[in-house]
Formats: sequence, C-alpha cells, structure tokens
Amino acid sequence: MYKYFPHTPEDIAEMLAKIGADSLDGLYGELPESVRFKGEYDLPSAMSEIEVRQFFDKLGKKNKQLVCFAGAGVYDHYAPSAIPQLIERSEFLTSYTPYQAEISQGTLHYIFEYQSMMAELTGMEISNASMYDGTTATAEAMMLAYNNSRKADTVLISSAIDPKTIAVVRTYAHFHGVKLEMFNSLEISLDELKARIEKGDVAGVIVQQPDYYGIIEDFTGFADACHSKKALFIINSVAADLALLKTPGEWGADLAVGDVQSLGIPMAFGGPYAGYMCSTEKLMRKLPGRIVGKTYDSNGKRAFVLTLQAREQHIRRQKATSNICSNESLMALYVTIYMSLMGKEGIKEAAQTSFDAAHYLCERLTKTGKAHLVYNKPFFNEFLVEMDNRDEFYDRAIAKGILPGVKVGSNQLLIAVTEKRTKEEVDNFLSLL
Repeated sequence: MYKYFPHTPEDIAEMLAKIGADSLDGLYGELPESVRFKGEYDLPSAMSEIEVRQFFDKLGKKNKQLVCFAGAGVYDHYAPSAIPQLIERSEFLTSYTPYQAEISQGTLHYIFEYQSMMAELTGMEISNASMYDGTTATAEAMMLAYNNSRKADTVLISSAIDPKTIAVVRTYAHFHGVKLEMFNSLEISLDELKARIEKGDVAGVIVQQPDYYGIIEDFTGFADACHSKKALFIINSVAADLALLKTPGEWGADLAVGDVQSLGIPMAFGGPYAGYMCSTEKLMRKLPGRIVGKTYDSNGKRAFVLTLQAREQHIRRQKATSNICSNESLMALYVTIYMSLMGKEGIKEAAQTSFDAAHYLCERLTKTGKAHLVYNKPFFNEFLVEMDNRDEFYDRAIAKGILPGVKVGSNQLLIAVTEKRTKEEVDNFLSLL
C-alpha cells in the first residue's frame, strides 16, 4: 500500500467482505489482464509548497505569448475585464444544476437570461442551458433528429464541418446505430440534396455556418428540402458571427447548435467552454439538458424554475435519449455577462471589426502572390490559403511571436482575425512573407 492511499488494509477487507469479493483482483475481474497496470507508479518524490510553486513557475516560463491568428473553432476575442471579477464571486463557484428553486433564484435567473439571449442571437424560439461544448451539442442534435424520426436512420453531415466535430458525431453515431452519410455542402446542388432526401431514410441534415474553412455558405432551400420528408435541418454556427450573419432561424433551421467560446471566453488551452442548443418550439420537449422558465409564485411574485422536467434524464433514466445530466452554468454566466456588457451594438461592432480586419489581411496577403485563396467564396473572419513554403513561413512566424494560423493538409493555412488584432499586428504578419 502507498501512504497517500486513505484506506487501511482493514477498510479494504471490510469493503471486500461486504460486496462478496475475495481480493482486489477479484473486484476488477471484469477487466482483461491485458489492460491491467502491473508496474510501479512513476511518481516524483514529495515536495514542499514552496518547491511546488517554484516548479510550476519554472514550467510556466516555457510558455510563449504569441499573437494569435489561429481559429478553427477557438478564437482570441476580447472580453471586458469586469467578467472575471464577477464570475469569481463565491455564489457562482458551482455549475451544478439548481434543482431547489426556493434557494436558487439568482442562478435560475441568469440561466433564464442566457437562454433568452441565445434564442435571440440564433433567431430560434427555445434555448436550453447549457451543453458541454459545441461538438457534443452537435452530436446531441444528431441524436435528437434520429430519435425524432420513427423510421429514418440516416443523418447527412457536411464534410465542410470542423473535423473535430465530425469525429465526435461519428462516435455518438457508432454507439447508437445512426448511419452517417457525408456530403459536400460547398458543391452539392439543391436538386441533388432534394433527390437524396426524397429516398426517405434521412432523419436530419447537419451543416456549419461559417464552415470550417471560414466560408459563408448559402443554405437557401435546405430547410424546405428537409421538411418535405420530415427531416430536421441543423446548423452549427460560430455564436459571435451570428451578430451579423443570417441566423439559423432565418434559414429555417429546426436546431441551432455550436460553442459559445467566441462570446468572450478565453482560449485557455482548450477550455472550459460551453455549447448551445436552440430549437423551434415544436421540439422543446425533446431538447436535452435543462430549460429554465419564468412563472409567478403563490404571492404573485416573479419566480424562475426548471420546467418541462418530464423529459429530464434524471427522472426518466430508463428512457433517456441523452447523457446531458449536469450543467455548464458557470460558462453560461460568463457568456451572459459578456453579452450584457457588450450589448447588441457592441457584439455587432466586434463582429464587424473582425470581418473588416480579416478581409484587410486576406487582400494584402494574396496580392503578394505568395499565398492564394483555396476557395474564392464569401468568408467572415477566417479564410484558407495555399502557400508553397507554408511550414517555413509558419516556423518563421512562431520565432517572431506570431501564431499565423492552423495547418491544413500539406501546404494550406487556415487564418483567423478577430477584433483584438491591430493593424500593426496584421502588418507584422505580412512582413514575414
């Protein structure tokens, strides 16, 4: 036994006797021998507090602060400095679902505000609160479409969606018997999409706006094509971009999903983030996660409660269609404060600045002749270029304190520009060519 284990041999013996196991090996008898760890734990020797602080200080100095032109789903957006101060209040230091409405009115109130803002931003009627992240939100939307259909078992998903999202959706589909079928939303015609849906086995269609390559796609007629055969139309969107772009609601989507990271949440080595899922009123009883509603108590005072609980996974566990059982309310609070402080015009201004800066960089980058647009299509704040000496340029940029984008394929670079990037930073980027 190791001294840091809290259980004594007597504790373990009592536990084994209680459950009817002869030994710890017997307890783990279900696990194949091939996956059991047989060696010694490679743990460093104990350190004092000051030694631990010195260790991490030294480790932290290895990090490089780079000017970020990378995106691909995570973006370096501005966030008002007041947000960290507000969310660090002790009242908010739990993301657990507030089941007891009597003592959770504050938490329920901000979740309700989050839902209201996300519904308005996406142009949808209902929002839940809140999904774990944008990738699993998309997978949950796929499952909703599958479970919404009585006979159809196929979901069409665009190959222009973020590969990370596609990977998560594939995992969900594999274990739930959903047939995934890829299509290229950049190339498929409306007639071709209609013809495929007319076969009758399609439960839903998933696209992304802007797509993985930053392209603003045209989904005219997609919703009607889906609805003609009772399939659901699902749009994954970068949340911040919806301040200027046509909303999923305007496209006729049944479900709007994505990540809220673009609404001010720091990149932070990949998290924590939160997903969003908004729907038409018709689907509200089938949404996973929580929905907070506004009502009045016995004294006529405004009150907030979890509503439509009959579909909650903790109540009808045996009939559950989702594993969303907790809550990302701390990140939802972050987004709520962000949108409140920025306001409608502030969010629009940030989106417009990102758009303008990206097009400024793209125009001057392609004029050099050293980079060429892969897709000559409308884009928002992210675009894909092809470069002959991409890796050499990438390394040179890193050495100069710039993260120039995300590598795609053998010679392509996906570049994102946000409102945080100054003209000087953009010009420094160009000077490296």
